Amino acid sequence: MKQFDKAIIYYSEWEKLSSNTDLKSKKNAYHNFALCYIHTRKYNKAKEYFNKGLALIELNDTLTLIKAKMNLANIYYNQYLDDDAIPLFEEAYNLAKSCSDVDLKQYTAQNMAVVERNRKRYKESVTYYREFIKWKDSIWNRDRIWELTEKDKQFAVAQKQQEIIIQEEKLKRQRVVQKGLLFGASGLLVFIGLLGFFYKKLQKKNALITQQKEDLAIANKTKNYLFSVVSHDLRSPMNTIKHQHQQLKKHIANHNIKGIEEANNTAITVTESTSHLLNNVLHWSLEQSNQMVFSQKEYPLQPIIKHVLHGYENLVEANDVSITTNFHENALVSVDRESIKIVLRNILDNAVKYMNGKGKITIASGIDSENYAYISIQDTGIGITEERLEKINALKGVSIDKINRSEGVGLGLILCQTLVKKNQGILSFESVVNEGTNVIIQLPISNQ
Repeated sequence: MKQFDKAIIYYSEWEKLSSNTDLKSKKNAYHNFALCYIHTRKYNKAKEYFNKGLALIELNDTLTLIKAKMNLANIYYNQYLDDDAIPLFEEAYNLAKSCSDVDLKQYTAQNMAVVERNRKRYKESVTYYREFIKWKDSIWNRDRIWELTEKDKQFAVAQKQQEIIIQEEKLKRQRVVQKGLLFGASGLLVFIGLLGFFYKKLQKKNALITQQKEDLAIANKTKNYLFSVVSHDLRSPMNTIKHQHQQLKKHIANHNIKGIEEANNTAITVTESTSHLLNNVLHWSLEQSNQMVFSQKEYPLQPIIKHVLHGYENLVEANDVSITTNFHENALVSVDRESIKIVLRNILDNAVKYMNGKGKITIASGIDSENYAYISIQDTGIGITEERLEKINALKGVSIDKINRSEGVGLGLILCQTLVKKNQGILSFESVVNEGTNVIIQLPISNQ
């Protein structure tokens, strides 16, 4: 119920009477006690009870030891005590190497990747991040196999239940016929009534089957479209990357430093664009199958934008593009943070992609009205024609039937419209050809 202060009172009462409590219960209680203090931002008290729990952990209980060290490290890290936090993160990571728990291997590697990135040790951070991805993929494969096994079980059970239903239907019809023969005209009326009942039941089943066929047709169309996107849009960047590698080899042989830099920058841009395409395909497929995690909470708007911009340093440098910010009031918005990040990345990727050489991107944010905050992303790129701009702003109901690549409205913009609407926001575009484009995102302000 998130009433942490009350929980602390009851745990304090328990602590006075805990002399006869078994070891396992004590460890759990100290752990929960510490978590309550973390939520109330009393980090020193949290540290005290995590240390109490740590003192009760046996040396051979590696899993519990790793979790305890990670909890302590996070306390220090939240207080910016890096010198105390980082050794604990490293201890947890090294202990996780020798244990068989894949989840802990993943979390400890992720913690080290974040720590090294914040210390600007990017090479080490990438190494840990690759290890995190390896364990994440391992967990996904494990869960996927379990899911498929469970679905096979459910399918087998459903088939058996269907056979039972069919047998029951046959028995019911036989009873109806027997009653008709025994009771004559009255039985015939009963039989007709039962036929009407089964007819209605069959109609309902037919309606269900029709709906399932429609859903399957939409899913199949989505699959075909995504395959066409991948097969069509990957061909060109792959050829470009291949060409750039050949150019890079040639420039290295000729010791042409400027040529090496140009080929490398082009390869970075194409790789980022390809990664952007694959991310859009993944996010669209997850959203269409209702597998995308969506949690609308209260967040300050500016940190979301800054977090997205942090990942664009290399891309804008490679494309000779500058980014400036103009933040006004920092509103609290009620959104799903991760889906808004996806929208911002899509818009920034397009702004860089259609910059047509050296250019500038200006990002502003503030309060638009009593109910909405806004994010404005304005670039000095090639702009959008009036015809295409009208089609983009006219997107109302977003579905796979609305996607028409030949009309210039692709998967990325459809995904942005979908996610902004899911957050009860408004996405609009303003553009002048050869002068640039301004994308405006309006998001609901939290009422709390």
